[in-house]
Amino acid sequence: MSLPLLYAKPGYLIRRAQQIAVAIFLEETADLDLTPVQYAALYAIREHPGIDATRLAGLIAFDRPTVGGVLERLEGKGWILRSGSPSDKRIKLLALTPEGAALLEQAEPGVQRAQERILGPLKRADQDKLVALLIDLVTLNNEASRAPRRGFET
Repeated sequence: MSLPLLYAKPGYLIRRAQQIAVAIFLEETADLDLTPVQYAALYAIREHPGIDATRLAGLIAFDRPTVGGVLERLEGKGWILRSGSPSDKRIKLLALTPEGAALLEQAEPGVQRAQERILGPLKRADQDKLVALLIDLVTLNNEASRAPRRGFET
């Protein structure tokens, strides 16, 4: 088998694309000490204040233990609050702190630049086509994931 055959495999290409996307995200948000997973969690908490960790994990398609660690770091940085649910004290409800909301607002230009850099080498029509194909690919293969996306559909 020759290496070009490896380099043309979809799994290999998706892994490389993810490595590149993370590297670009971290470059564009370097001054914020923010990871892509933390950004996704903060974004989802902002959109669904009062969500619990299990629903958050499903919403952003990460396994529960990973989300637990992310939430500990976000709370340690002062970006989220976890408070007990009035109906079930075992459940912690999540909300952004004012600092977390400000951080998300501050992150948006860098996040947008990262998205533009990731797709930038492609023609505009190809950018749109790639995003549409990726949406189809992850949607149609959702159940094959170790952490399928669950919850809110919007």
